[in-house]
Amino acid sequence: MDSAPALAISDITDADVPAIIALWQRCGLTRPWNDPAADIALARRGDNATVLVGRSGGAIAASVMVGHDGHRGWVYYVSVDPEHRGHNHGRAIMAAAEDWLRARGVAKLMLMVRGDNTAVQAFYQTLDYAVQDSVVFSKWLDGRAPTPGMK
Repeated sequence: MDSAPALAISDITDADVPAIIALWQRCGLTRPWNDPAADIALARRGDNATVLVGRSGGAIAASVMVGHDGHRGWVYYVSVDPEHRGHNHGRAIMAAAEDWLRARGVAKLMLMVRGDNTAVQAFYQTLDYAVQDSVVFSKWLDGRAPTPGMK
């Protein structure tokens, strides 16, 4: 790993939204059934969620959507720009998400990783996250069929 500027982390601004969506697309995080702009707007609507943006040398290098339900914290859209990987930005943006939750009195952070994404599973294990024996159920409240690939 070569040296890179430290990651400066702040809440997302209106001007950041298009660049964050583009980052999520470059990282393969978006899905046709989720509107990233609507997800960002929802996270910014209340006090229980936000999108954190990590900048390195002024460029957006990482992001995470973080929020809580009053009991558990959750992270989504954890991303590091492919051109900025290898500088511990993933660790830094996750530490910022953890700090954001701790500051709000949330003691447990949860996240979901697709079963076939073994590289990302390995990353979270290096951060001391453990696999939890749970089954995730879902239902579209607008009447849509189950998400493709779901049982």
